[in-house]
Amino acid sequence: MIKNRANEKLSLFEAVAMGVGTMIGASIFSIFGLGVEIAGSNLPEAFLISSLFAFMVAYSYMKLSSKITSNAGAIEFILKGIGDNLITGTLSILMWLSYVISIALFVKGFAGYFLPLIGISSTPLAVGIVEIIVISFFMVINFFGSKTVGRLELIIVLIKLSILGLLVLAGLWYIDPGLVNPSLEGKYLDGMLFAAVIFFLSYMGFGLITNASENIENPKKNVPRAIYLSVLIVTLVYISVALTVVGNMPLEEIIQAKENALAEAAKPALGQIGFVIISFGALFSISSALNATLYGGANISYSLAKDGELPQLFERKVWFKSTEGLYITAILSLVFALLFNINGIASITSAVFMSIYLFVIFSHYRLVKEVGGNKILIIFNFTVILIAFIVLLYYQWKTQKIVLFAIIITFLLSFLTEYLYRLFSKRKFNRP
Repeated sequence: MIKNRANEKLSLFEAVAMGVGTMIGASIFSIFGLGVEIAGSNLPEAFLISSLFAFMVAYSYMKLSSKITSNAGAIEFILKGIGDNLITGTLSILMWLSYVISIALFVKGFAGYFLPLIGISSTPLAVGIVEIIVISFFMVINFFGSKTVGRLELIIVLIKLSILGLLVLAGLWYIDPGLVNPSLEGKYLDGMLFAAVIFFLSYMGFGLITNASENIENPKKNVPRAIYLSVLIVTLVYISVALTVVGNMPLEEIIQAKENALAEAAKPALGQIGFVIISFGALFSISSALNATLYGGANISYSLAKDGELPQLFERKVWFKSTEGLYITAILSLVFALLFNINGIASITSAVFMSIYLFVIFSHYRLVKEVGGNKILIIFNFTVILIAFIVLLYYQWKTQKIVLFAIIITFLLSFLTEYLYRLFSKRKFNRP
């Protein structure tokens, strides 16, 4: 029975749910205080600009995935574009590590919402127990294969979107038009651009769809469709929620509320029960992101190992007979969650993903004759994302220099690891 279930493919809607579930993760419930502090009433416009960045990257993903099907996703695109070299290997290590850290962030976020909801103090012991239970649960779910993951993800995403939809529909009646008027003040215009770059990172999850492409029905058609549909859905959700929050609360109150901005924004329409509804929304949101990321992270560790990139310990010849990749991804994520405060490291993963996006677009340019696309548009997209990457580094230099230094160190260590690994193992990508 398990084997048959494993061989079932994800439908288009389940693939879309995986992308949406990852993108609308914990950030939608925690970033509004920061966003308003940076962009002011221009927050909805910031989300719109960041969605344009996402569509620029998605254009290359769509073209490449229509011709290249591999659970290695972006790394397979880059491998075909620039070949087997130290850069490709370094990016593969960085991508897998970014999934590990993201999973750790999700389980920490889940514990942070769950314990107050049930009236238990957030002691280190209580947080640790919840983290162990949550990551173990989703590891078991992922063990039962892609179809189980897809079905669960579809259910979770529908519940999450229903909760956010309730917030939006109720809050729209109470929007003060004066609060949502864009500000033309210099600091808020600059802040809008900074926020757009930061919130661009909230659209990263669509890449996970390509990491499951071998497990999706008719991948050459459904993977591109799922990428665009998931980005479009998330764009509408982000802008709608941003309008609701900014339109229901003065900027000072949103900044003061910080992580609870969405719950506070629900008060005018839903009262105290809004806090409970949003808490459940947060739990479903984090769960879907964790579920999809663990599945994608395990998939990429398998695919990269299969092609000779990560150590053999990660390799899984058959999904259900040798699950080391899934186990190690989950266990290492739990170690990060239990032992480290990784808020700063989360910023590092943002830079990692953006660098990978740049190489994906560059690979698209080199493969344009094979996969199709407009060269001028590709060059334009690459230039815009490169500028966004530079703006991200500049913003971190201004606000958190230690994060910028950590990004540089992370890249250097990953490059050194790849260099030494290739030097001593003599392994290379095994091309079909």
